[in-house]
Amino acid sequence: MAEERRMVTVGGKGSSLSSSSVFDIANGLSRLSIDSSALSKVSSSSNAKTSKTNAPTVSASFSILSNLTSDEARASLVVLLNKLLLSSSTSAAVNQLSDIILKDVLSSSNVQISFDNTIDGVSPGDFSVAAIAGISAILDHRSSALSVITDAIAALSCEALGADISAFNLNDSGDGSSAKDVVAVASDLKILLNGSKFVNREGDEPAVSGVPVVHGKFREISRLLHSSTRVQLNSATVSNSGSSGTASSMCTTLFSLAVALKDLGNISYNRAKRIVDSRITGDDEFPAMLIKECPRPDQLKALFASLVSAHSDEEYVKFSHDVSSLLVMVEKIISWEALAAFLSLEGRDFIPSGDTSVGEDSAKTAAKKGAKKKKILGKGTTALVQFLKDRLLSMPIQTEASQTVMALENLVRNFLSLLDPKDLGFDTLLKKVKDIVESNESRRLPKLPKGTRDFAKEQMAIRERAFSIITEVFKRHGAAALDTPAFEMRETLMGKYGEDSKLIYDLADQGGELCSLRYDLTVPFARYVAMNGLTSFKRYQIAKVYRRDNPSKGRYREFYQCDFDIAGQFEKMMPDFEVIKILTELLDELDIGEYEVKLNHRKLLDGMLAICGVPQEKFRTICSSIDKLDKQSFEQIKKEMVDEKGLSNEISDRIGTFVKWRGPPVELLSKLKQERSFLENNESSLALDELEIMFKALEKSKCIDRVVFDLSLARGLDYYTGVIFEAVFKGAAQVGSIAAGGRYDNLIGMFGTRQVPSVGISLGIERVFAIMEQLQKDKNQEIRATETQVLVSILGDDSALAAELAGELWNAKVKAEFMIHKKVMKHIDRARDSRIPWMVLVGERELSEGVVKLKDVVAAIDYEIPRGKLVDDLCKRLGM
Repeated sequence: MAEERRMVTVGGKGSSLSSSSVFDIANGLSRLSIDSSALSKVSSSSNAKTSKTNAPTVSASFSILSNLTSDEARASLVVLLNKLLLSSSTSAAVNQLSDIILKDVLSSSNVQISFDNTIDGVSPGDFSVAAIAGISAILDHRSSALSVITDAIAALSCEALGADISAFNLNDSGDGSSAKDVVAVASDLKILLNGSKFVNREGDEPAVSGVPVVHGKFREISRLLHSSTRVQLNSATVSNSGSSGTASSMCTTLFSLAVALKDLGNISYNRAKRIVDSRITGDDEFPAMLIKECPRPDQLKALFASLVSAHSDEEYVKFSHDVSSLLVMVEKIISWEALAAFLSLEGRDFIPSGDTSVGEDSAKTAAKKGAKKKKILGKGTTALVQFLKDRLLSMPIQTEASQTVMALENLVRNFLSLLDPKDLGFDTLLKKVKDIVESNESRRLPKLPKGTRDFAKEQMAIRERAFSIITEVFKRHGAAALDTPAFEMRETLMGKYGEDSKLIYDLADQGGELCSLRYDLTVPFARYVAMNGLTSFKRYQIAKVYRRDNPSKGRYREFYQCDFDIAGQFEKMMPDFEVIKILTELLDELDIGEYEVKLNHRKLLDGMLAICGVPQEKFRTICSSIDKLDKQSFEQIKKEMVDEKGLSNEISDRIGTFVKWRGPPVELLSKLKQERSFLENNESSLALDELEIMFKALEKSKCIDRVVFDLSLARGLDYYTGVIFEAVFKGAAQVGSIAAGGRYDNLIGMFGTRQVPSVGISLGIERVFAIMEQLQKDKNQEIRATETQVLVSILGDDSALAAELAGELWNAKVKAEFMIHKKVMKHIDRARDSRIPWMVLVGERELSEGVVKLKDVVAAIDYEIPRGKLVDDLCKRLGM
């Protein structure tokens, strides 16, 4: 008995049309029904309109559909009908469409309509938009399915080729720079191939290593198409003038899909061809059939050129049809790839013959071979292959297929039907692939939260070296270490960071205390000084801070800061000079390359704003805008200051004149001292006097050449009151600011009764690490993850001897590891891989003679020394 077709109702209250429903109706898998209330509403609306006008003003010809496939034409009419119902259009147009659709004429292979006919009350533009939306619905449904199937097929091809799958070892970097879908595709492929012994047997295969990027892009575009199509399917018709823009907008997404499809088809064809050329042996029927039947890259190229031309000529319905044709072509290529991979993995024994008994024997043989391969195929691909085998074996074998060629044709026909989206069994296959991936979620690598990352042992080696240098510089200047909690009372943090306060991570209420993760280390330091009644404190702190920012390259939500602060009353401007001197020492000793320290004064900035005419209550918010000048043009900043913050164009232009001033400190200071307006303003005059003192100190300490006086530097944090500065890396890596700081005389007083003037610096160590790591790569330097000096190598299984020798070395403060293995080359390989300079080798001969063999790994020289002198000899050689 025929399977009952699902009913899809349009026009009802709360009902919506989906791409899957359009696809099913267009292919006769579902029936269409119009809600009676919608028809009544259309009829009422039509009567009202008829009383005002004698005839419809527009009409469209069905010739729009003349070049479409039957399912595309059906989909177009269904979407148009839904749009007319949503817009309460004339009942004549609705009735005309429903007559065509509901009389089940559409269940035949072709749409039985005359392309010379017209439909009244519908503009040609609306008809075109409906046609594009209908085709988009088909594309959406098929692309969503293909994005799942193609990953599974690629996994089979990886095993068929024995390909190196190291390209799938991708992790989200955490800073937003990783393509999410690329990482997701790689993760799904690793799930499908988990446990496979077939992969990583051959070298790099471009058609495999490119899978995450090509498939990831296709997955991303498919998702965008789904979002835009869902909107179009359930929106009413628009005016004829607006339909052109709608059609163009829809086709922009389809064009991106076409590019992704072309790349997907090419990479799939290359895998299929590689499998056939290198893996399928025996008779040449299948290779010949592949060459004859499978679409080729030149056909893809020709069809892509056709759709590009249609898009350029604004023939958007033809363009949409061409994209749909391209998708069908790519589906065929991927189906042939699947068949090639399947035959390669299962062998030619699986091909059935016309002789039923032989076919059964072949099936049994294939089943036995499959049982063996279950142990070595991936856990996901094993389940997929078994599913395909079961389905193929359940399909009828044509009795006339008594010859090998016809038997192969029979298998090809049955296999390709499994991957046909119009086939009733396709949904079963799609569900099976999804189940395989989702059922393996427990084996999926856990993900990191956005804006965070792990650090491998090599990265940690660089970090530890950097922290050591930083700590040494801080201690050189007499600072003491301080540690504070990772979270503070929310009231402690709020109101200290200006517009950036929205980036504070709030924690859930725990027992009545409202807490937040620390945003920086400065405010907790100020709270500590105030709580403990300190009047003088020079401290450093290296710890993590947290910001609810949008991750981007070099910008994280969890990262280290390295802070140095001086609190207390000291000689005028000397603490400010010292922190800038510390900054130059840090960056010089970290050896990151060229940098500059931009410097300004908050009072000078306030004076400048007053001179320009900015109201005092807007100083801080305008400073926040100016602070973005390193990322945006002045025109963008001006628009923000005028449109969002209420400044006039004249005031904004005056600000624009001053913020362009930058140059050598002493030179620009002299220029500013000649500006009468700055000298007459109390704030800016005081700032210029303080800067003069500091610049002299920087000159005497020979670090002023690293400093640039820059009036555009604003630093958006509210608590700054004096000198502000920021270090910027000038090398090839675009990492932005790498350190910043300034004077904050009023912050500590917010937490207590006494004001303690302070100045400090914060090093953005994450960006410094990024520069150091890149420099290591550029110099092609290997990074030692450990500092091990000696490998104690026991040639046998005497673990007690290993403990004895290693213990003696550890007691002598020698950095040592031990290894127990019978093969000497295993020990030497371990030492070389870990770049351990010395080895102590002890085997049966050394034990019997009371000696040990000391090996210089780099020079490949062996020394035999008495067992009792091992420690003394090694310490001398290590310079201890």
